[in-house]
Amino acid sequence: MKATAFIRKTASKNDTNSVATIYFRLRDGKKDIKAASELTISPNHWSSEKQGYKDRVALVSEEKKQALNNEVQNILNLINQNYTPESDSEWLSTLIDKYHHPNRYKTKEEIEAENKPMLLELFSEFLVKHKLSEVRKKNFRVIQRTLARYELYVRATKKGQKDFILDVDTVTPETLRDMWDFFENEYQYYELYPSIYETIPEKRTPQPRGKNTLIDCFSRIRTFFLWCFDNKLTANRPFDKFPIEECKYGTPVYINLEERDRIFNADLSATPQLEIQRDIFIFQTLIGCRVSDLYRMTRLNIVNGAVEYIQKKTKEGNPVTVRVPLNDKAKEILERYKDHEGKLLPFISEQKYNEAIKKIFKLSGVDRIVTILDPLTRDEVKKPLYEVASSHLARRTFIGNIYKKVKDPNLVSALSGHKEGSKAFRRYRDIDEEMKKDLVKLLD
Repeated sequence: MKATAFIRKTASKNDTNSVATIYFRLRDGKKDIKAASELTISPNHWSSEKQGYKDRVALVSEEKKQALNNEVQNILNLINQNYTPESDSEWLSTLIDKYHHPNRYKTKEEIEAENKPMLLELFSEFLVKHKLSEVRKKNFRVIQRTLARYELYVRATKKGQKDFILDVDTVTPETLRDMWDFFENEYQYYELYPSIYETIPEKRTPQPRGKNTLIDCFSRIRTFFLWCFDNKLTANRPFDKFPIEECKYGTPVYINLEERDRIFNADLSATPQLEIQRDIFIFQTLIGCRVSDLYRMTRLNIVNGAVEYIQKKTKEGNPVTVRVPLNDKAKEILERYKDHEGKLLPFISEQKYNEAIKKIFKLSGVDRIVTILDPLTRDEVKKPLYEVASSHLARRTFIGNIYKKVKDPNLVSALSGHKEGSKAFRRYRDIDEEMKKDLVKLLD
């Protein structure tokens, strides 16, 4: 059997306008069948020997010549691969038509499958259509980028997976376990496969992820899969056989009022920058907001002797204005910086703020030993307060000390901005030894 390409039309030597259809011919013994394609060429440019353009053709780009030559070879290869002794002229015409118009011969299901968006595309759609606060969207985008790096990691390391793409329909519990391993050990893969992180970078180099962080990441991935299922984008539910544990937290660590005042009254005049950040930290302990909300505040947030703000974390979902009256210490701090322009106080980056807080605690002698859960091992460890101090400890200090005095979660949450039934807030019910003693005395 032999397959060839040919044209039937000729043209005068200087004719550059005529166009000839390229035909294909199949000969096998007595069988000689022909069919037209949709490929065309000027008769003066055709080489029957080369089955395409002549070598030297003026006014035609190399790209155009190569493209047509490739198309001719593709059809010839199809004929050679699919020919059987029963093939006839109708078969040849259909084969060529399929090459030019493949979708004409595909079922509706096949077309839909080819056009189906892959997991990361659906993830982008999820971020647009699913109701999420900007803070939560930011967290989901971190996961989206990690999943994109996981795809590159699989392509680089798994045999036969050079074209691997995450498909929402084919993710299995085994896939999730492999993804968990990648999320857990990404800080090591950063060193082994630097090109992955050059392609999809992060502001910070990957750090070891603790169990709670991994649980949080995969809870978000599960939310995405449930959204796909609810919106009939997939029938796949891989998390049904991939249970996720509850996060495990220790009792919230906070400083008592005596320790807070020791920091407030500490002489830090030798380090003026730390003195400023000390004032900001104490102010945060007096209004109890998250650092992200604190950093957005200006003088406009001070209304009739109170600070008013809408929490960034809940702004999109269920916006509630939190109003916290300012006590004398808070007013004193604001008075110190009344001439500061722009933001409410002289803020520095959050990372540098947290570093400053640790130094402030140490210089102030606030070094009580506390028991915390190690974020990586989830084992109990004991550390001095200045090693675990951070901006979030200011929020816990506000909540913990008020809860100790009032013992009414509804009143405290009205000031802290916790939503009703918050798991995080319930942890504060176990924070004070004096409260436990008061309860035991009820049995006397």
